[in-house]
Amino acid sequence: MDASIRRRSFGRKVDDEKTEEKEAEPTLGGEWLRIATFLVIFRVLNCFLVQSSFVPDEYWQSVEVAHRMAFNYGHLTWEWKEGIRGYGYPLFFAAIYKILHWISCDSVYLLIWLPRLLHALVTAFADFKFFQLVGQLEKPDDVKWTLFAHLCSWFTWYCCSRTLSNSVEGALTCLALAYFPLPPSKTHSSKKYLSLVALGTVIRPTALIVWLPLLLYHFWKEENKLRLVLQDYIPIGVSFLAFSTLIDSFFYGKWTMVQFNFLKVNVLDGVADLYGTFPWHWYLTQGFPVIMGPHLPFFFHGCYLAFRRHRILFVAIAWTIAIYSLLPHKEFRFIYPVLPFCMIFCAVSLAHMRAWRRAAASVLLASNLLLALYTGLIHQRGVLDIMGHVRVLCHKASEADVLFAMSCHSTPYYSHVHCPLKMRFLECPPDLGRPDYENESDRFNENPLLWLRTEYPHAPSLPTHLILFDVMEKKILAFLRENNYTKTTDLFHTHFPEGGVGGRIFIYERHGHASLE
Repeated sequence: MDASIRRRSFGRKVDDEKTEEKEAEPTLGGEWLRIATFLVIFRVLNCFLVQSSFVPDEYWQSVEVAHRMAFNYGHLTWEWKEGIRGYGYPLFFAAIYKILHWISCDSVYLLIWLPRLLHALVTAFADFKFFQLVGQLEKPDDVKWTLFAHLCSWFTWYCCSRTLSNSVEGALTCLALAYFPLPPSKTHSSKKYLSLVALGTVIRPTALIVWLPLLLYHFWKEENKLRLVLQDYIPIGVSFLAFSTLIDSFFYGKWTMVQFNFLKVNVLDGVADLYGTFPWHWYLTQGFPVIMGPHLPFFFHGCYLAFRRHRILFVAIAWTIAIYSLLPHKEFRFIYPVLPFCMIFCAVSLAHMRAWRRAAASVLLASNLLLALYTGLIHQRGVLDIMGHVRVLCHKASEADVLFAMSCHSTPYYSHVHCPLKMRFLECPPDLGRPDYENESDRFNENPLLWLRTEYPHAPSLPTHLILFDVMEKKILAFLRENNYTKTTDLFHTHFPEGGVGGRIFIYERHGHASLE
Protein backbone atom coordinates (compact mmCIF):
# COMPACT_ATOMS: atom_id res chain seq x y z
CA MET A 1 0.00 0.00 0.00
CA ASP A 2 2.80 2.36 0.89
CA ALA A 3 4.50 1.51 -2.40
CA SER A 4 1.27 2.23 -4.27
CA ILE A 5 0.95 5.61 -2.55
CA ARG A 6 4.57 6.41 -3.35
CA ARG A 7 4.02 5.49 -7.01
CA ARG A 8 0.92 7.70 -7.16
CA SER A 9 2.80 10.54 -5.40
CA PHE A 10 5.75 10.14 -7.76
CA GLY A 11 3.37 10.14 -10.73
CA ARG A 12 1.73 13.36 -9.49
CA LYS A 13 5.18 14.92 -8.98
CA VAL A 14 6.23 14.08 -12.54
CA ASP A 15 2.94 15.43 -13.89
CA ASP A 16 3.41 18.62 -11.86
CA GLU A 17 6.94 19.07 -13.22
CA LYS A 18 5.69 18.58 -16.78
CA THR A 19 2.91 21.09 -16.15
CA GLU A 20 5.43 23.59 -14.77
CA GLU A 21 7.65 23.09 -17.83
CA LYS A 22 4.69 23.64 -20.17
CA GLU A 23 3.73 26.78 -18.26
CA ALA A 24 7.32 28.03 -18.26
CA GLU A 25 7.78 27.64 -22.02
CA PRO A 26 5.19 30.19 -23.10
CA THR A 27 6.33 32.47 -20.30
CA LEU A 28 9.87 32.33 -21.62
CA GLY A 29 8.61 32.81 -25.16
CA GLY A 30 6.60 35.81 -24.02
CA GLU A 31 9.67 37.22 -22.31
CA TRP A 32 11.72 36.85 -25.51
CA LEU A 33 8.93 38.54 -27.47
CA ARG A 34 8.81 41.49 -25.07
CA ILE A 35 12.59 41.89 -25.24
CA ALA A 36 12.61 41.68 -29.06
CA THR A 37 9.78 44.22 -29.32
CA PHE A 38 11.55 46.59 -26.96
CA LEU A 39 14.81 46.31 -28.92
CA VAL A 40 13.08 47.06 -32.23
CA ILE A 41 11.31 50.11 -30.77
CA PHE A 42 14.54 51.24 -29.11
CA ARG A 43 16.64 51.04 -32.30
CA VAL A 44 13.95 52.68 -34.46
CA LEU A 45 13.85 55.55 -31.97
CA ASN A 46 17.66 55.51 -32.02
CA CYS A 47 17.59 55.85 -35.81
CA PHE A 48 15.33 58.90 -35.89
CA LEU A 49 17.17 60.62 -33.04
CA VAL A 50 20.45 60.60 -34.96
CA GLN A 51 20.23 63.57 -37.33
CA SER A 52 23.88 64.54 -37.56
CA SER A 53 26.82 63.69 -39.80
CA PHE A 54 29.78 61.58 -38.71
CA VAL A 55 32.14 60.86 -41.64
CA PRO A 56 31.77 61.27 -45.44
CA ASP A 57 31.85 57.51 -46.04
CA GLU A 58 28.31 57.10 -44.67
CA TYR A 59 27.07 58.81 -47.85
CA TRP A 60 29.80 58.66 -50.48
CA GLN A 61 30.59 54.94 -50.12
CA SER A 62 27.05 53.67 -49.74
CA VAL A 63 23.86 55.55 -50.62
CA GLU A 64 25.54 57.85 -53.17
CA VAL A 65 26.83 54.81 -55.05
CA ALA A 66 23.43 53.13 -54.74
CA HIS A 67 21.72 56.23 -56.12
CA ARG A 68 23.97 56.16 -59.17
CA MET A 69 23.32 52.45 -59.66
CA ALA A 70 19.55 52.86 -59.42
CA PHE A 71 18.97 56.22 -61.15
CA ASN A 72 22.05 56.59 -63.39
CA TYR A 73 23.24 59.85 -61.83
CA GLY A 74 25.36 60.45 -58.79
CA HIS A 75 29.07 60.62 -58.05
CA LEU A 76 31.65 57.87 -57.68
CA THR A 77 34.74 58.78 -55.68
CA TRP A 78 38.26 57.72 -56.63
CA GLU A 79 37.95 54.49 -54.62
CA TRP A 80 35.41 53.16 -57.09
CA LYS A 81 37.62 54.07 -60.03
CA GLU A 82 40.53 52.19 -58.44
CA GLY A 83 38.44 49.14 -57.58
CA ILE A 84 39.01 49.12 -53.82
CA ARG A 85 35.32 49.20 -52.85
CA GLY A 86 32.85 46.34 -53.19
CA TYR A 87 29.46 46.76 -54.86
CA GLY A 88 27.77 44.17 -52.65
CA TYR A 89 26.89 46.65 -49.88
CA PRO A 90 25.50 49.55 -52.01
CA LEU A 91 23.80 46.99 -54.29
CA PHE A 92 21.43 46.19 -51.44
CA PHE A 93 20.37 49.84 -51.21
CA ALA A 94 20.23 50.17 -54.99
CA ALA A 95 17.75 47.29 -55.14
CA ILE A 96 15.55 49.03 -52.56
CA TYR A 97 15.80 52.31 -54.49
CA LYS A 98 14.82 50.54 -57.71
CA ILE A 99 11.77 48.94 -56.10
CA LEU A 100 10.70 52.31 -54.68
CA HIS A 101 11.06 53.78 -58.16
CA TRP A 102 8.96 51.03 -59.77
CA ILE A 103 6.11 51.63 -57.31
CA SER A 104 6.48 55.44 -57.63
CA CYS A 105 7.48 55.87 -53.98
CA ASP A 106 11.04 57.10 -54.48
CA SER A 107 10.67 60.27 -52.45
CA VAL A 108 13.94 61.73 -51.21
CA TYR A 109 12.88 61.20 -47.60
CA LEU A 110 12.42 57.45 -48.14
CA LEU A 111 15.75 57.28 -49.96
CA ILE A 112 17.43 58.89 -46.96
CA TRP A 113 15.65 57.18 -44.07
CA LEU A 114 14.80 53.68 -45.32
CA PRO A 115 18.45 52.48 -45.53
CA ARG A 116 19.08 53.87 -42.06
CA LEU A 117 15.92 52.24 -40.72
CA LEU A 118 17.03 48.89 -42.12
CA HIS A 119 20.39 49.34 -40.38
CA ALA A 120 18.53 49.96 -37.14
CA LEU A 121 16.45 46.79 -37.54
CA VAL A 122 19.53 44.68 -38.29
CA THR A 123 21.14 46.13 -35.17
CA ALA A 124 18.04 45.29 -33.12
CA PHE A 125 18.25 41.67 -34.32
CA ALA A 126 21.96 41.57 -33.46
CA ASP A 127 21.17 43.01 -30.01
CA PHE A 128 18.59 40.26 -29.46
CA LYS A 129 20.95 37.44 -30.45
CA PHE A 130 23.68 38.99 -28.30
CA PHE A 131 21.29 39.02 -25.34
CA GLN A 132 20.45 35.34 -25.93
CA LEU A 133 24.14 34.48 -26.05
CA VAL A 134 24.89 36.27 -22.78
CA GLY A 135 21.97 34.38 -21.24
CA GLN A 136 23.98 31.18 -21.75
CA LEU A 137 27.31 32.61 -20.61
CA GLU A 138 26.41 34.61 -17.51
CA LYS A 139 24.33 34.42 -14.37
CA PRO A 140 20.75 35.75 -14.70
CA ASP A 141 21.68 38.92 -12.81
CA ASP A 142 24.61 39.56 -15.15
CA VAL A 143 22.47 39.11 -18.27
CA LYS A 144 20.23 42.11 -17.67
CA TRP A 145 23.25 44.26 -16.84
CA THR A 146 24.92 43.23 -20.10
CA LEU A 147 21.87 44.36 -22.06
CA PHE A 148 21.74 47.56 -20.01
CA ALA A 149 25.42 48.33 -20.60
CA HIS A 150 25.14 47.52 -24.31
CA LEU A 151 22.08 49.69 -24.90
CA CYS A 152 23.60 52.55 -22.88
CA SER A 153 26.64 52.86 -25.15
CA TRP A 154 26.60 56.34 -26.66
CA PHE A 155 28.90 55.35 -29.52
CA THR A 156 26.73 52.39 -30.53
CA TRP A 157 23.74 54.75 -30.50
CA TYR A 158 25.73 57.22 -32.60
CA CYS A 159 26.94 54.69 -35.21
CA CYS A 160 24.57 51.74 -35.52
CA SER A 161 21.93 53.29 -37.81
CA ARG A 162 24.35 55.09 -40.11
CA THR A 163 24.89 53.76 -43.63
CA LEU A 164 28.50 52.91 -42.88
CA SER A 165 30.20 49.62 -43.70
CA ASN A 166 31.58 49.81 -40.14
CA SER A 167 28.00 49.74 -38.81
CA VAL A 168 27.27 46.56 -40.78
CA GLU A 169 30.60 45.13 -39.62
CA GLY A 170 29.62 45.80 -36.00
CA ALA A 171 26.18 44.19 -36.35
CA LEU A 172 27.55 41.13 -38.15
CA THR A 173 30.29 40.73 -35.53
CA CYS A 174 27.64 40.77 -32.82
CA LEU A 175 25.53 38.23 -34.72
CA ALA A 176 28.49 35.97 -35.45
CA LEU A 177 29.49 35.97 -31.78
CA ALA A 178 26.04 34.54 -30.95
CA TYR A 179 26.92 31.39 -32.94
CA PHE A 180 30.58 31.20 -31.96
CA PRO A 181 31.55 28.23 -29.72
CA LEU A 182 32.13 30.16 -26.51
CA PRO A 183 31.82 27.78 -23.55
CA PRO A 184 29.30 27.07 -22.10
CA SER A 185 27.16 28.27 -25.05
CA LYS A 186 25.01 25.49 -26.56
CA THR A 187 23.72 27.30 -29.65
CA HIS A 188 27.00 27.52 -31.53
CA SER A 189 27.13 26.76 -35.24
CA SER A 190 30.39 26.86 -37.16
CA LYS A 191 28.71 27.34 -40.51
CA LYS A 192 26.50 30.20 -39.30
CA TYR A 193 29.19 32.20 -37.55
CA LEU A 194 31.73 31.63 -40.34
CA SER A 195 29.18 32.72 -42.96
CA LEU A 196 28.54 35.93 -41.02
CA VAL A 197 32.27 36.55 -40.65
CA ALA A 198 32.78 35.94 -44.37
CA LEU A 199 29.92 38.30 -45.24
CA GLY A 200 31.40 40.99 -43.00
CA THR A 201 34.79 40.54 -44.66
CA VAL A 202 33.23 40.84 -48.11
CA ILE A 203 31.58 44.13 -47.10
CA ARG A 204 34.66 45.43 -45.30
CA PRO A 205 37.91 43.41 -45.53
CA THR A 206 39.17 44.71 -42.18
CA ALA A 207 36.33 42.80 -40.46
CA LEU A 208 38.67 39.81 -40.45
CA ILE A 209 41.01 41.55 -38.00
CA VAL A 210 38.79 41.18 -34.95
CA TRP A 211 38.02 37.55 -35.83
CA LEU A 212 41.54 36.20 -36.37
CA PRO A 213 42.19 35.35 -32.67
CA LEU A 214 38.69 33.88 -32.39
CA LEU A 215 39.19 31.72 -35.48
CA LEU A 216 42.50 30.46 -34.08
CA TYR A 217 40.82 29.77 -30.73
CA HIS A 218 38.11 27.73 -32.44
CA PHE A 219 40.73 25.80 -34.43
CA TRP A 220 42.74 25.09 -31.27
CA LYS A 221 39.67 23.86 -29.35
CA GLU A 222 38.20 21.79 -32.18
CA GLU A 223 38.88 18.05 -31.92
CA ASN A 224 38.51 17.34 -35.63
CA LYS A 225 40.64 20.15 -37.03
CA LEU A 226 40.89 18.74 -40.54
CA ARG A 227 37.13 18.54 -40.92
CA LEU A 228 36.76 22.11 -39.62
CA VAL A 229 39.20 23.40 -42.23
CA LEU A 230 38.01 21.30 -45.17
CA GLN A 231 34.26 21.43 -44.51
CA ASP A 232 33.85 24.89 -42.99
CA TYR A 233 36.78 27.32 -43.24
CA ILE A 234 37.74 26.74 -46.87
CA PRO A 235 34.31 26.17 -48.51
CA ILE A 236 32.65 29.13 -46.80
CA GLY A 237 35.59 31.49 -47.31
CA VAL A 238 36.08 30.56 -50.97
CA SER A 239 32.36 30.68 -51.82
CA PHE A 240 31.83 34.15 -50.33
CA LEU A 241 35.01 35.46 -51.95
CA ALA A 242 33.98 34.03 -55.33
CA PHE A 243 30.47 35.49 -55.06
CA SER A 244 31.89 38.90 -54.12
CA THR A 245 34.36 38.77 -57.01
CA LEU A 246 31.59 37.94 -59.48
CA ILE A 247 29.43 40.87 -58.32
CA ASP A 248 32.32 43.34 -58.37
CA SER A 249 33.64 42.11 -61.71
CA PHE A 250 30.18 42.56 -63.25
CA PHE A 251 29.83 46.17 -62.09
CA TYR A 252 33.45 47.14 -62.73
CA GLY A 253 33.30 45.57 -66.18
CA LYS A 254 36.49 43.57 -65.61
CA TRP A 255 37.81 40.90 -63.26
CA THR A 256 38.28 42.65 -59.92
CA MET A 257 39.13 41.30 -56.48
CA VAL A 258 38.27 44.21 -54.20
CA GLN A 259 39.73 42.65 -51.06
CA PHE A 260 43.20 42.44 -52.62
CA ASN A 261 42.96 45.95 -54.10
CA PHE A 262 41.81 47.32 -50.73
CA LEU A 263 44.83 45.85 -48.95
CA LYS A 264 47.27 46.92 -51.66
CA VAL A 265 46.13 50.54 -52.05
CA ASN A 266 45.33 51.39 -48.41
CA VAL A 267 48.03 49.44 -46.55
CA LEU A 268 50.86 48.45 -48.90
CA ASP A 269 50.78 51.67 -50.95
CA GLY A 270 49.97 53.77 -47.87
CA VAL A 271 47.24 55.80 -49.58
CA ALA A 272 45.08 55.79 -46.43
CA ASP A 273 47.86 57.75 -44.69
CA LEU A 274 47.07 60.76 -46.90
CA TYR A 275 43.81 61.22 -44.99
CA GLY A 276 45.54 61.78 -41.67
CA THR A 277 48.07 59.97 -39.49
CA PHE A 278 48.31 59.64 -35.72
CA PRO A 279 50.92 58.28 -33.27
CA TRP A 280 50.87 54.57 -32.44
CA HIS A 281 49.30 55.15 -29.00
CA TRP A 282 46.28 57.11 -30.33
CA TYR A 283 43.80 54.26 -29.81
CA LEU A 284 45.02 53.74 -26.25
CA THR A 285 45.03 57.41 -25.27
CA GLN A 286 42.11 58.75 -27.35
CA GLY A 287 40.34 56.29 -29.65
CA PHE A 288 39.31 53.57 -27.21
CA PRO A 289 38.60 55.89 -24.24
CA VAL A 290 36.34 58.07 -26.44
CA ILE A 291 34.22 55.27 -27.90
CA MET A 292 33.90 53.64 -24.47
CA GLY A 293 33.06 56.95 -22.85
CA PRO A 294 31.62 56.58 -19.31
CA HIS A 295 31.85 52.78 -19.63
CA LEU A 296 35.66 52.85 -19.43
CA PRO A 297 36.12 52.40 -15.63
CA PHE A 298 33.52 49.62 -15.61
CA PHE A 299 35.39 47.88 -18.42
CA PHE A 300 38.67 47.93 -16.52
CA HIS A 301 36.95 46.71 -13.36
CA GLY A 302 35.20 43.94 -15.31
CA CYS A 303 38.50 42.84 -16.87
CA TYR A 304 39.97 42.52 -13.39
CA LEU A 305 37.03 40.41 -12.21
CA ALA A 306 36.42 38.21 -15.27
CA PHE A 307 39.69 38.04 -17.17
CA ARG A 308 40.02 34.27 -16.75
CA ARG A 309 36.40 33.57 -17.67
CA HIS A 310 36.43 35.73 -20.83
CA ARG A 311 40.09 35.60 -21.72
CA ILE A 312 39.46 35.03 -25.44
CA LEU A 313 37.22 38.11 -25.69
CA PHE A 314 39.86 40.24 -23.99
CA VAL A 315 42.48 38.90 -26.41
CA ALA A 316 40.23 39.81 -29.37
CA ILE A 317 39.84 43.37 -28.04
CA ALA A 318 43.57 43.81 -27.35
CA TRP A 319 44.54 42.25 -30.70
CA THR A 320 42.18 44.52 -32.67
CA ILE A 321 43.46 47.67 -30.97
CA ALA A 322 47.08 46.54 -31.41
CA ILE A 323 46.71 45.83 -35.14
CA TYR A 324 44.94 49.12 -35.84
CA SER A 325 47.58 50.93 -33.77
CA LEU A 326 50.23 49.74 -36.24
CA LEU A 327 48.43 51.52 -39.10
CA PRO A 328 49.23 55.26 -39.37
CA HIS A 329 45.68 56.24 -40.41
CA LYS A 330 43.30 55.91 -37.45
CA GLU A 331 39.61 56.61 -36.89
CA PHE A 332 37.21 56.00 -34.01
CA ARG A 333 34.87 53.88 -36.15
CA PHE A 334 37.53 51.32 -37.02
CA ILE A 335 37.37 49.71 -33.56
CA TYR A 336 33.59 50.00 -33.22
CA PRO A 337 33.04 46.21 -33.69
CA VAL A 338 34.76 45.36 -30.38
CA LEU A 339 32.21 47.28 -28.30
CA PRO A 340 29.86 44.30 -27.69
CA PHE A 341 32.84 42.33 -26.33
CA CYS A 342 33.64 45.20 -23.98
CA MET A 343 30.05 45.38 -22.71
CA ILE A 344 30.29 41.85 -21.30
CA PHE A 345 33.12 43.02 -19.02
CA CYS A 346 31.18 46.18 -18.10
CA ALA A 347 28.19 44.07 -17.09
CA VAL A 348 30.34 41.89 -14.83
CA SER A 349 31.47 45.06 -13.09
CA LEU A 350 27.92 46.36 -12.62
CA ALA A 351 26.62 43.03 -11.37
CA HIS A 352 29.48 42.84 -8.86
CA MET A 353 28.61 46.24 -7.36
CA ARG A 354 26.03 45.44 -4.72
CA ALA A 355 25.81 48.61 -2.67
CA TRP A 356 26.67 51.13 -5.38
CA ARG A 357 25.10 49.38 -8.37
CA ARG A 358 22.01 51.59 -8.77
CA ALA A 359 24.00 54.78 -8.35
CA ALA A 360 26.62 53.60 -10.86
CA ALA A 361 23.92 52.58 -13.35
CA SER A 362 22.20 55.96 -13.00
CA VAL A 363 25.44 57.84 -13.67
CA LEU A 364 26.21 55.56 -16.62
CA LEU A 365 22.75 56.07 -18.13
CA ALA A 366 22.65 59.84 -17.62
CA SER A 367 26.14 60.52 -18.95
CA ASN A 368 25.70 58.31 -22.04
CA LEU A 369 22.27 59.79 -22.72
CA LEU A 370 23.70 63.32 -22.76
CA LEU A 371 26.50 62.28 -25.13
CA ALA A 372 24.14 60.35 -27.40
CA LEU A 373 21.58 63.14 -27.70
CA TYR A 374 24.16 65.87 -28.18
CA THR A 375 26.16 64.05 -30.86
CA GLY A 376 23.04 62.70 -32.53
CA LEU A 377 20.89 65.84 -32.59
CA ILE A 378 23.25 68.82 -32.38
CA HIS A 379 26.89 68.19 -33.24
CA GLN A 380 27.69 68.36 -36.99
CA ARG A 381 24.10 68.52 -38.18
CA GLY A 382 24.45 71.54 -40.48
CA VAL A 383 25.74 69.58 -43.49
CA LEU A 384 22.52 67.53 -43.47
CA ASP A 385 20.21 70.48 -42.81
CA ILE A 386 21.72 72.41 -45.71
CA MET A 387 20.70 69.68 -48.17
CA GLY A 388 17.06 70.37 -47.36
CA HIS A 389 17.55 73.92 -48.62
CA VAL A 390 19.32 72.67 -51.74
CA ARG A 391 16.41 70.32 -52.52
CA VAL A 392 14.12 73.34 -52.88
CA LEU A 393 16.00 74.18 -56.07
CA CYS A 394 14.90 70.96 -57.76
CA HIS A 395 11.75 72.60 -59.16
CA LYS A 396 14.07 74.95 -61.11
CA ALA A 397 16.86 72.46 -61.76
CA SER A 398 17.54 73.81 -65.27
CA GLU A 399 18.39 77.26 -63.89
CA ALA A 400 20.25 76.47 -60.66
CA ASP A 401 23.99 75.82 -60.43
CA VAL A 402 25.31 75.01 -56.94
CA LEU A 403 28.96 75.11 -55.85
CA PHE A 404 29.94 73.57 -52.50
CA ALA A 405 32.84 75.92 -51.71
CA MET A 406 34.16 73.79 -48.86
CA SER A 407 36.56 70.89 -48.38
CA CYS A 408 35.70 67.81 -50.42
CA HIS A 409 32.89 65.51 -49.31
CA SER A 410 31.77 67.88 -46.55
CA THR A 411 28.10 67.24 -47.38
CA PRO A 412 26.03 64.44 -48.90
CA TYR A 413 25.27 64.76 -52.60
CA TYR A 414 22.62 63.48 -55.04
CA SER A 415 21.43 60.78 -52.64
CA HIS A 416 20.05 63.61 -50.46
CA VAL A 417 18.69 65.74 -53.31
CA HIS A 418 17.30 63.15 -55.76
CA CYS A 419 17.03 65.38 -58.80
CA PRO A 420 19.53 66.07 -61.62
CA LEU A 421 20.47 69.46 -60.22
CA LYS A 422 23.70 70.95 -61.52
CA MET A 423 26.10 70.73 -58.58
CA ARG A 424 29.85 70.80 -58.10
CA PHE A 425 32.08 70.06 -55.13
CA LEU A 426 35.85 70.29 -54.78
CA GLU A 427 37.41 66.89 -55.46
CA CYS A 428 40.38 65.56 -53.50
CA PRO A 429 41.63 62.23 -54.89
CA PRO A 430 45.04 61.02 -53.67
CA ASP A 431 48.11 61.31 -55.88
CA LEU A 432 48.36 57.90 -57.52
CA GLY A 433 51.10 58.94 -59.89
CA ARG A 434 48.89 60.14 -62.71
CA PRO A 435 50.22 63.02 -64.85
CA ASP A 436 46.88 64.86 -64.77
CA TYR A 437 46.61 64.71 -60.96
CA GLU A 438 44.89 67.67 -59.32
CA ASN A 439 43.51 68.22 -55.83
CA GLU A 440 40.90 70.95 -56.14
CA SER A 441 40.15 70.99 -52.43
CA ASP A 442 43.78 71.72 -51.45
CA ARG A 443 44.15 74.41 -54.11
CA PHE A 444 40.94 76.07 -52.97
CA ASN A 445 41.90 76.03 -49.28
CA GLU A 446 45.35 77.49 -50.02
CA ASN A 447 43.94 80.51 -51.87
CA PRO A 448 40.13 80.42 -52.22
CA LEU A 449 39.82 83.88 -53.79
CA LEU A 450 42.34 83.07 -56.53
CA TRP A 451 40.73 79.71 -57.20
CA LEU A 452 37.23 81.22 -57.60
CA ARG A 453 38.44 83.99 -59.92
CA THR A 454 40.39 81.48 -62.00
CA GLU A 455 37.58 78.95 -62.29
CA TYR A 456 34.85 81.54 -62.91
CA PRO A 457 36.42 84.40 -64.92
CA HIS A 458 33.18 85.41 -66.66
CA ALA A 459 29.77 86.26 -65.22
CA PRO A 460 27.77 83.74 -67.31
CA SER A 461 29.79 80.84 -65.85
CA LEU A 462 29.22 81.84 -62.21
CA PRO A 463 27.27 79.42 -60.00
CA THR A 464 23.88 80.66 -58.88
CA HIS A 465 24.47 79.47 -55.30
CA LEU A 466 27.59 79.14 -53.15
CA ILE A 467 27.58 76.96 -50.02
CA LEU A 468 30.41 77.58 -47.55
CA PHE A 469 31.44 77.40 -43.91
CA ASP A 470 31.56 80.67 -41.98
CA VAL A 471 35.38 80.46 -41.67
CA MET A 472 35.61 80.88 -45.45
CA GLU A 473 33.37 83.94 -45.68
CA LYS A 474 36.00 86.59 -44.97
CA LYS A 475 38.49 84.99 -47.36
CA ILE A 476 36.17 85.25 -50.36
CA LEU A 477 34.14 88.30 -49.35
CA ALA A 478 35.57 90.34 -52.24
CA PHE A 479 34.41 87.72 -54.76
CA LEU A 480 30.95 87.63 -53.19
CA ARG A 481 30.54 91.40 -53.33
CA GLU A 482 31.87 91.95 -56.84
CA ASN A 483 29.52 89.27 -58.22
CA ASN A 484 26.37 90.38 -56.34
CA TYR A 485 26.03 87.40 -54.02
CA THR A 486 23.67 87.77 -51.06
CA LYS A 487 23.51 85.56 -47.96
CA THR A 488 20.14 83.80 -47.92
CA THR A 489 20.67 80.96 -45.43
CA ASP A 490 22.58 80.72 -42.15
CA LEU A 491 22.56 77.32 -40.37
CA PHE A 492 24.21 75.99 -37.22
CA HIS A 493 26.70 73.14 -37.74
CA THR A 494 28.86 72.58 -34.65
CA HIS A 495 30.05 74.13 -31.39
CA PHE A 496 33.55 72.82 -32.12
CA PRO A 497 34.81 74.29 -35.42
CA GLU A 498 38.16 72.98 -36.54
CA GLY A 499 40.38 73.95 -39.47
CA GLY A 500 38.29 74.52 -42.57
CA VAL A 501 35.13 73.27 -40.85
CA GLY A 502 33.24 76.20 -39.37
CA GLY A 503 30.57 76.49 -36.74
CA ARG A 504 27.94 77.67 -39.24
CA ILE A 505 27.09 77.07 -42.90
CA PHE A 506 25.99 79.83 -45.26
CA ILE A 507 24.26 79.83 -48.62
CA TYR A 508 25.03 82.80 -50.87
CA GLU A 509 22.83 83.42 -53.88
CA ARG A 510 23.52 85.59 -56.89
CA HIS A 511 21.17 88.54 -57.18
CA GLY A 512 18.24 87.84 -59.49
CA HIS A 513 17.81 84.13 -58.72
CA ALA A 514 14.95 82.53 -56.82
CA SER A 515 15.46 82.28 -53.08
CA LEU A 516 15.95 78.96 -51.33
CA GLU A 517 13.48 79.85 -48.63
